[in-house]
Amino acid sequence: MSQLFSPLTLRGVTFPNRAWVSPMCQYSAVDGVVGEWHRVHHGAFATGGAGLIIAEATGVLPQGRISVACPGLWRDDQAEAWRPIVEFAHRQGTRMGIQISHAGRKGSTLAPWADHVTATAEEGGWETVGPSAVPFEGYPHPRALTTREVAALPQSFAAAARRAETVGFDVVEIHAAHGYLLHQFLSPLANHREDEYGGSFENRTRLLLEVVRAVRAVLADTTPLFVRVSATDWVAGGWDVDETVSLAPLLAQAGADLIDVSSGGTVATATIPVGPGYQVDFARRVRATGVPASAVGLITDPAQAEDVLERGDADAVMLARAALRNPRWPLAAAESLGEVVPWPVQFERARTIRR
Repeated sequence: MSQLFSPLTLRGVTFPNRAWVSPMCQYSAVDGVVGEWHRVHHGAFATGGAGLIIAEATGVLPQGRISVACPGLWRDDQAEAWRPIVEFAHRQGTRMGIQISHAGRKGSTLAPWADHVTATAEEGGWETVGPSAVPFEGYPHPRALTTREVAALPQSFAAAARRAETVGFDVVEIHAAHGYLLHQFLSPLANHREDEYGGSFENRTRLLLEVVRAVRAVLADTTPLFVRVSATDWVAGGWDVDETVSLAPLLAQAGADLIDVSSGGTVATATIPVGPGYQVDFARRVRATGVPASAVGLITDPAQAEDVLERGDADAVMLARAALRNPRWPLAAAESLGEVVPWPVQFERARTIRR
């Protein structure tokens, strides 16, 4: 059996394969509630053979959303809207995860296809917050969170995680990447605080570790907890790979089961050498600490994905744009690699390889 189509078990969950769908914003929720678009969007991945689908960044608070059209998990009805999507995925043999997030200074936006970025109050926008009153390029100045407000954030993440688990999600992922709030605390470029949440590596990582511990405390022992990190800001003086490598075992000690390794997002003008598999080496370095890791970033070809796993660079690969282009990428990849995997019975006539 290929590595890509071998199962992986983390805590009490066995993933049927290691071709996973990465969280991707859809900007299609209303008051934080998902609907028809999300049912069809995730249903396509579920019928496409993915071993895991992670739903997009979902705000743990109203002001934690990226945009006015992003989903939320601060109310029970928002969680319940996910239940039929999760149940459908389970009937297809696919595991479902959700990424819980706070956008911080990069919040209060409109969908990217709007004619301007920041939402006005009339459009549902809000005052953004951050570790410091340092804006992201082209965005309004955020308000610096008080120490008391920072200390309350872990329980907001924990409440969202509890709701996610209640409606059947198999995995919870904490979003600490791409320049959003938890990453903002990690990066000296965004975090200029002088209290216990700023300055040293220990202080800048404090909030994320508190969030991981709080979420782990409310999840069942059988539920895996992932953390997505940006391995580097790609800017001198910012968060870097060596700090990520130091952080990984601390995340595992706090209760994380896998690190989902991405990069960038703190600085809009960072020079990033984008190319096939350009972030895989970051996952390899995290995995070398003994902590399971997934790789993401222009992994588009089945042979390429197989090679990442065979080399031991990652435990799973995350698909993003490749999955948008072809939601049934895993089924096609299995045939490309000569593997016979379960297909929905409705699709059986399309197989080219049979037992």
